[in-house]
Amino acid sequence: MHKRSGLLLSMCLACSTAGAVEHGVKVVSPERFQLEAGALSLGVSQDWRQPLPHVTRVLIVVHGRLRNAQTYLHSAEAAAEQAGQADTTLVIAPQFLNEADAQRNHLDNRVLRWKGNEWMAGEPSTGADRVSSYGALDQLIEHLGDRRLFPALKEIVVAGHSGGGQVVQRFALLGHDHPTLHQAGIRLRYVVANPSSYAYFSPQRPVPFDAATCPGFDDWKYGLQKLPTYANGQSAAQLEQTYVSRTITYLLGQQDTNPNHPALDKGCEAEAQGAYRLIRGHNYFDYLKQRHPQLRQELVEVPGVGHNGDGMLRSPEGQKVLFPSFN
Repeated sequence: MHKRSGLLLSMCLACSTAGAVEHGVKVVSPERFQLEAGALSLGVSQDWRQPLPHVTRVLIVVHGRLRNAQTYLHSAEAAAEQAGQADTTLVIAPQFLNEADAQRNHLDNRVLRWKGNEWMAGEPSTGADRVSSYGALDQLIEHLGDRRLFPALKEIVVAGHSGGGQVVQRFALLGHDHPTLHQAGIRLRYVVANPSSYAYFSPQRPVPFDAATCPGFDDWKYGLQKLPTYANGQSAAQLEQTYVSRTITYLLGQQDTNPNHPALDKGCEAEAQGAYRLIRGHNYFDYLKQRHPQLRQELVEVPGVGHNGDGMLRSPEGQKVLFPSFN
């Protein structure tokens, strides 16, 4: 059995940690992953400063708008434990801090942070050397493809719930290719759980609305107009073909049906996708199947669970999606 979270690891110099604060994130993850533009805050379930020959799966779990990476780390660790795969699974929970978090926690200026919630849409970090939040995920994934460090790795799962589900859905859409993984025989797949909205590939929407009063309905992150720099000039057609070729599971709580949930996106851009998260997920999946009848992605419902990240990850359905047996 390997020692789990709580390890005060460091992959950069002079990276401070901080305790609870009244506003902003309560816990800043102690681990740092050094990127070209700075140090990404994250939590890990095992000491990854040395090779992990026993790890066959990496689960990257993305937090929601509260930026509570440690909460998601603990839920994912518990899910792996329940599935009997704690030893063979490395859980990584990146933390996309914003400027207020960094200021309140007196973080070193080398620790990456974003303006407001721009990290959710793949916008670049603040500071002199800027990196998209999606680019940060790319660099993390490339690191995991190093066979000297992960000689037995078979797959990487990028999963997110709520705001994290929004990140994963958009990252799967815009995310760059990883030839290193392909060459190493490592599979990459995505799990999108209970997001408030999705990025559509056309102006079509399931709910009638007045485009004149909702002019941004097809702008990123709801559509493909005004894409972030990270998109790198790819056309809508290219992005769509890449997206539908990727292995994606939409994990939806059957009870996530509250149209007045306090964390639900109620903007006109999101309301055009449906009244609540469960129906928005079904509407989007139906939309994809209409455009791509041979779609090989899947939608899985979780009975008895509403908008609850821990409940989703630790449910029997969630565990089957996150920790399937290798063929």
